[in-house]
Amino acid sequence: MAESKGSATITIGNTSIDLPVFSPTVGPDVVDIRKLYGQGNVFTYDPGFTSTASCSSTITYIDGDKGELLYRGYPIEQLADKSHHLEVCYLLLYGELPDAQQMLDFETRVTNHTMVHEQMQYFFRGFRRDAHPMATMVGVVGAMSAFYHDSTDVSDPWQREVASIRMIAKLPTIAAMAYKYSIGQPFVYPKNSLDYRATSCTCVLPSPPKIMSYHDAARRS
Repeated sequence: MAESKGSATITIGNTSIDLPVFSPTVGPDVVDIRKLYGQGNVFTYDPGFTSTASCSSTITYIDGDKGELLYRGYPIEQLADKSHHLEVCYLLLYGELPDAQQMLDFETRVTNHTMVHEQMQYFFRGFRRDAHPMATMVGVVGAMSAFYHDSTDVSDPWQREVASIRMIAKLPTIAAMAYKYSIGQPFVYPKNSLDYRATSCTCVLPSPPKIMSYHDAARRS
């Protein structure tokens, strides 16, 4: 929670309510209205949350009117220009950009989880061939908790980390499977001897693959 900066008083009829004011690291001060209903028997009316902070976050800050989006304090345009996907994933998970050794370890862990459970392929058969791949992917991602029971306790930091790494690793595989299903081609399994980007690209190669190295495919993508 941001640092307390004092209080604000709101008067409703004959009732005055003192509400704490907090000063965040970024953005305007906020008035904590959580006791407003309990003491004043009123709600606030703010369609679209245009003047409401929905949570306290150390991960993301967004100001749509100003066009600002920060991840762990870094502007999104800076990350898009200077960092790649897995670096940003590491930043979001651990709060800082990785050094070379941390990046190597993280990419290795992610790459080793790109394969999905074999039974998950049967979910795709329940969707129409002309279903949008995004709709298909959302349905299959939702089924992951039915296969990976060892990482569903959100109160356990280790399980949250495992679930996050699995999601980062398996999402490109599932997205590729949804695409391949929509065009009537067989699934292509990840090739974990390659790096994360090349592994993701192999899953959408034609079947049978054209004569093209996996690294060439990744580079052209």
